Amino acid sequence: MGLSGSAGAASLLVLLGLCAAVSFSTALQPPPVAAPPEMLHESFAGKSEFRTVNRKSLESCLNPSPYLSISVSTGAAPLPDEAFLQVTVAGVLKPGGDDWVAMITPSSSSVSGCPLNGVNYVETGDLAHLPLLCHYPVKAQHLTSDPGYLGCKNAACQQRDASGACRVRTCAATLTFHVVNFRTDVEFVLFSGGFETPCVLKRSGAVPFANPASPLYGHLSSIDSTATSMRLTWVSGDGRPQQVQYGVGKSATSQVTTFTQRDMCGVPVLPSPAKDFGWHDPGYIHSAVMTGLQPSQSYSYRYGSDSVGWSDMIKFRTPPAAGSDELLFVIYGDMGKAPLDPSVEHYIQPGSITVTNAVAKEMQTRKVDSIFHIGDISYATGFLVEWDFFLHLIKPLASQVSYMTAIGNHERDYAESGSVYVTPDSGGECGVAYESYFPMPAVGKDKPWYSIEQGSVHFVVMSTEHAWSKNSEQYNWMSEDLSSVNRSRTPWVIFIGHRPMYSSHAGIPLNVDPNFLASVEPLLLNYKVDLVFFGHVHNYERTCAVYQSKCIGMPKKDASGVDTYDNSNYTAPIHAIVGAGGFNLDKFPKIAERRWSLSRVSEFGYARVHATRTDVLVQSTMEIRDQFRIVKRAPARKLHA
Repeated sequence: MGLSGSAGAASLLVLLGLCAAVSFSTALQPPPVAAPPEMLHESFAGKSEFRTVNRKSLESCLNPSPYLSISVSTGAAPLPDEAFLQVTVAGVLKPGGDDWVAMITPSSSSVSGCPLNGVNYVETGDLAHLPLLCHYPVKAQHLTSDPGYLGCKNAACQQRDASGACRVRTCAATLTFHVVNFRTDVEFVLFSGGFETPCVLKRSGAVPFANPASPLYGHLSSIDSTATSMRLTWVSGDGRPQQVQYGVGKSATSQVTTFTQRDMCGVPVLPSPAKDFGWHDPGYIHSAVMTGLQPSQSYSYRYGSDSVGWSDMIKFRTPPAAGSDELLFVIYGDMGKAPLDPSVEHYIQPGSITVTNAVAKEMQTRKVDSIFHIGDISYATGFLVEWDFFLHLIKPLASQVSYMTAIGNHERDYAESGSVYVTPDSGGECGVAYESYFPMPAVGKDKPWYSIEQGSVHFVVMSTEHAWSKNSEQYNWMSEDLSSVNRSRTPWVIFIGHRPMYSSHAGIPLNVDPNFLASVEPLLLNYKVDLVFFGHVHNYERTCAVYQSKCIGMPKKDASGVDTYDNSNYTAPIHAIVGAGGFNLDKFPKIAERRWSLSRVSEFGYARVHATRTDVLVQSTMEIRDQFRIVKRAPARKLHA
């Protein structure tokens, strides 16, 4: 539901009149302004309490303590590429539960009140009181994170009387903040008044990074099905070409790209977070292709330059080439990130750290060939600094094996962006940040669909956010690609996208678009797609061999009690939702279970998939809660079409 256009225009005129006169406000609560009628008002993803702090006007703190100070554990030294900083607030006369510290970047960011900016957040669906800070704080903590704060366990005497007795006692708190090198300097700001009515008490002063140009967050991806080349993408504050050095004496020079606020999406009158207070300079994205590799082999590499420094030496493994006998990959969606400290942030995906740690352990104990992350990648949603935290989180995974991705609603969707679903879910990023950080072997710019073969599997990766209706460009591409699969080389076809065709979790709006099902599902049946993976819904669910919501084929138990589908006599695709990569879990209804739904698990995790030429074994979640097998007779080997 939204407001009428005339009411919104009137409210905006009122706010424009007040803008020049108001710097701090204690009572101003600008009326909501309607987003354009084509914009839906709800992003349908949970918002943390901290998101509301950007929408609160600031009061002037009354009688702040003259003894206040903020110190950072690095002292005068600049910050390394990653640090857990001890931030100490001292000189507090009356400790309160509403005292908190924000980490902001860059340090020049305004923390004064910007009541007019409240209209910017109407597009996210929050129609509550919307005045906000002039710039987005990266993260924040209440001083009560230090358990001794309210009881003044860390006290200091500021004044003594003639007898030596303390006349003025102050209290202190020490907080831990995790910071990664996002290139711009950092400042810590002390507030009182809580998140609802914040006022500024003290600022720490700027803390810069030692090397803003450091080459960081290198991650790999495949560029074709030969597995003889691999792309490495990394971030640096330096726009000059750098190198990846790999193997024995080999090197490749990077191509350099970036994006600006002008590249972000917005609508007239209402700037998106990405265009406004959520913007953060992404630095430069470097990408270089390592060639002359062999499939299923291990190599070492480092990236950077003599002028900006070099990464550590990292070992990686190429995936198996198309037509080879075996493949082991991990697949999940909807991961995001979570803080490694007690902070609150814009979006927190509580399972993301657990899942990344589990996948890292998986890679240590098994020969994982590749990872597929199928939409809702970082959940930055217009708060660009969060991409750096996400890239840092996945580095132990994505730096060692091919990390393939699909686009989701939180990367692409926005009004007037051409997305199928007109929601504000990308916060104005409109796929620009995603395609910059994760260059896939796609058809073209803003056409993020592709196919690739690894081992015995032909993968088709679509965009559920771009037009998929019959005779659209993507539909025609999917039809052509599926019709050209050489089953003697890759006997298995796995179809991947973000929004599902089948889900027992209803969602608001509905998680399943009947138009999507009607348009694309016939392609899957006609070309005998074996297995379909989707995300978007934050749980795990498996179907029978299903078509038009009816079970066309059912599995049988093998000798080990594992559900087994025999695709030697193909009936229909099996669908699996693997959207439990980190975001808050979606629960299943207690009644009205769908007949096509055979297994449902609501816990964080991923799917492990092992494919040979005659067998695909899928095991779901970190502890195996569901597993199933698809078998078929081995086709005659024919490596060329």
